Amino acid sequence: MLVRFYSSESGELLMFADAAKPLLQAIGKETTARGSFIQAEMAGAIEALRLAVKGAAPPPAPDDDDVEDEGVRKKEPVVEIGQRAWPLIDMLERTSRGGPKANIVWEAASDF
Repeated sequence: MLVRFYSSESGELLMFADAAKPLLQAIGKETTARGSFIQAEMAGAIEALRLAVKGAAPPPAPDDDDVEDEGVRKKEPVVEIGQRAWPLIDMLERTSRGGPKANIVWEAASDF
């Protein structure tokens, strides 16, 4: 399921629900079908996401089952929270500079 983030000050951001969920949870938002950030919440949300990125565990080292004979990985690498967080951090930063009526809303087909 897709989650669409709309900003009053920047472009649209699309994420799959499984990527958006940990980001919104790190901020302290519920993962409902619709939600929003007002300008006053954005600085705290940015800080929470940056802390989540800093606290993310490093990717595990590949085990013998993940590596073929020539050292080539068989499994696709896992995308870490930091890679998912930066587009939302950027959207929050840009929107927070938009003034008191700046906002971000998200929409999904259902709660996730």
